[in-house]
Amino acid sequence: MSKKRGLSLEEKREKMLQIFYDSQDFYLLKELEKLGPRKGVISQSVKDVVQSLVDDDLVSKDKIGTSVYFWSLPSCAGNQLRNVSKKLESELESSKKRHIELVEQCESLKKGREDSDAREEALSELKAIEQKYNELKAEMGQYADNDPATFEAMKEAAKVAHEASNRWTDNIFTLRQWCSNNFPQAKEQLEHLYNEVGITDDFDYLELPAVTPVKQLEE
Repeated sequence: MSKKRGLSLEEKREKMLQIFYDSQDFYLLKELEKLGPRKGVISQSVKDVVQSLVDDDLVSKDKIGTSVYFWSLPSCAGNQLRNVSKKLESELESSKKRHIELVEQCESLKKGREDSDAREEALSELKAIEQKYNELKAEMGQYADNDPATFEAMKEAAKVAHEASNRWTDNIFTLRQWCSNNFPQAKEQLEHLYNEVGITDDFDYLELPAVTPVKQLEE
């Protein structure tokens, strides 16, 4: 025996609206949560379903004293649907006008672009120019390493990196000295730790080698 399918959200909305329409009365949420299951809407989902109807202006909600009441009349729903219908009709009319404007604009842009020998020749020439431009751009990229401005920028970047590296080296030496002064009894453990992180006996400041442009090397 197949399991009974649960109600969809739209079906639940219809069931809850039917409660309002049949009685044309005012309800507290807890009353609706008791009436919902009679229509097949479980009480746990009544609150969310009713709130979705309120959000769509199909159910009215108001606080009277300390209690919040919900209600909906068929006439109110009819007015709401008519308002929605008018809004959609207005949007449809605006969309039609916009479509006509775009079609006219498209036709206007086509003028002067009709196929002709002169146009085909111009397009062919433009394509050739674009291809030549891309070739020259690629060729210039091959010589970027010999560009003076590029070389100076690379040289300056290497200098900054070198200075930063030696500042960290200096900080490491300072830290090692501090550890030796404050923890002399842990000398062996500290030396083992230094070796593990790569601070060996040959650890020292970096020397910045001279940099020569590729063009000068070729000459």
